[in-house]
Amino acid sequence: MQIILASASPRRKELMKVITKNFTAKAVETEEIIPSEIAAEKASEYLSKIKAEAAAKLHSTDLVIGCDTTVLCDGQILGKPADKDECRKYMMLLSGRAHIVATGCTIRYGSIEKSFTVYTEVFFREMDPEEIEYYISTDEPYDKAGGYGIQGKASIFIEKINGDYFNVVGLPVSRLNTELKSFLNKINKGEIL
Repeated sequence: MQIILASASPRRKELMKVITKNFTAKAVETEEIIPSEIAAEKASEYLSKIKAEAAAKLHSTDLVIGCDTTVLCDGQILGKPADKDECRKYMMLLSGRAHIVATGCTIRYGSIEKSFTVYTEVFFREMDPEEIEYYISTDEPYDKAGGYGIQGKASIFIEKINGDYFNVVGLPVSRLNTELKSFLNKINKGEIL
């Protein structure tokens, strides 16, 4: 049995190495469509299940981990900005206020799965229009939920966080480590077959 991290994210791959070096990161193709009955705060967990299911079909004898991160502000999901206009809109919305970053994770082995979501509150300071224009002219925002990475250029906008820093980067290291250990322990005891 191998551990498969169903992700193409280099940030998740680096964080997963903190938990274990014994894993393989492999991207999976999925349609990231969220049904209307799924609440915004549960969207990342829903998508993590979809990714884990897709990976499990390709790696049926392995333990797979699916993850997804969403940025939530005013009850709406801020995805990866499509262009400068959308990124500008996101930055103006986030400026001077708090928002939530939710990372959903699903651990799956065979037909048994465990899913959870970790939430972190992030506080942005007021940004002036020149700062926003400079930031959206970089290539940083466009492959990240909410249009920013806490570990990159946007770090100058962040006043404080309440919760797990690594969750905002894209992988809740502490919680995933705890859940993965529990899952593996059950497999080793024969409780999960």
